[in-house]
Amino acid sequence: MGMTMTQKILAAHAGLPEVKAGQLIRAKLDMVLGNDITSPVAIREFEKEGFTGVFDKSKISMVMDHFTPNKDIKAAEQCLQCRTFAQRFDLDNFYDVGQMGVEHALLPEKGLVAAGECIIGADSHTCTYGALGAFSTGVGSTDMAAAMATGETWFKVPEAIQVKLTGKLQPRVSGKDVILHLIGMIGVDGALYQSLEYCGEGVSSLSMDDRLCIANMSIEAGAKNGIFPVDQITRDYMEGRVNRPYTAYEADPDAEYVRTIEIDLSQIEPTVAFPHLPENARPISQVGDIKIDQVVIGSCTNGRLEDMATAAEILKGKKVAGHVRCIVMPATQQVFKDCIELGYMSTFIEAGCAVSTPTCGPCLGGHMGVMANGEKCVATTNRNFVGRMGGITSEIYLASPAVAAASAIAGKISDPRKV
Repeated sequence: MGMTMTQKILAAHAGLPEVKAGQLIRAKLDMVLGNDITSPVAIREFEKEGFTGVFDKSKISMVMDHFTPNKDIKAAEQCLQCRTFAQRFDLDNFYDVGQMGVEHALLPEKGLVAAGECIIGADSHTCTYGALGAFSTGVGSTDMAAAMATGETWFKVPEAIQVKLTGKLQPRVSGKDVILHLIGMIGVDGALYQSLEYCGEGVSSLSMDDRLCIANMSIEAGAKNGIFPVDQITRDYMEGRVNRPYTAYEADPDAEYVRTIEIDLSQIEPTVAFPHLPENARPISQVGDIKIDQVVIGSCTNGRLEDMATAAEILKGKKVAGHVRCIVMPATQQVFKDCIELGYMSTFIEAGCAVSTPTCGPCLGGHMGVMANGEKCVATTNRNFVGRMGGITSEIYLASPAVAAASAIAGKISDPRKV
């Protein structure tokens, strides 16, 4: 029996000719990632175990993105702990205020992840890098600590679900609508500890930003990872970013999948996930009249330049509704700079938006947009659990940047195709 893309990457990093679903392996790592929330725990475990060095200072990344610029003393102390560790071991990839971005947008942008690589991060959305044809997944801080010292970790090889994409997206429909549609189909545990392997002729019509979004939220279906084939769009994205050889793996024709899901991209509407689970997905035509208090456009899911461009196109020449707070967060400093040069920042400010430095901020109820009880928010983030963004009776509606921008103008959840 042949192997899937994920299984081929894991076999190569385990030094094995082949692996099978369910097999326990030990694999070498190309990158170990942590942020200002998870790295301090890993550092404490690293020191507790008596490790005296890191396996490769170029293959560890720490990104201060959750509570930075620091929101309080505890956040400042956590970042200081990371900063001290990074200086002690002379880490090449430490990103602090002024250089940092939201980690899962920053690492691909900087060329720190590439096709065929094996990456772990102490953050569940590390699965984002599957958009580039890599195996990447989230782990706990203890695993991060051991990996920083050894350059290895263990995996159980996942089974795979094949997601076959056909057709092409309609205008103002994006990768966010695709992944919300898929999660709505299979549920938040529909791919539990399985690999979501995207394929089909529809892949070629998806931009890299679409793919990064879809891979990012594969974890919201319970997946171990999401992964896309490496095509010319992938290679063009890595050109000039990735300065090392990489391997483009392809699934074998006889690779084994536990199921195949077919999605016609042309049939997908703008989609909204209702509280309090990403699986509560509804097409915009079935949303109804829902007044909102806040809009958040950004995060590791939808804070890239294409997302900013979509929001700016819809907001240009218009005003955010008087009762709505609209917060825009470019995901990296480069995206922020590009937004300035392309005039998007002026568009956002003239429309009445608040623009933030790159941060995870409100996505996890941290800062820069925490909600009061009873408030409703349309967010381009990835989770809408109870109390995720503030008060336990607040509500989060997950949507694309297009839906978010249209909703900010209307003051209620709205169809971006009608703006």
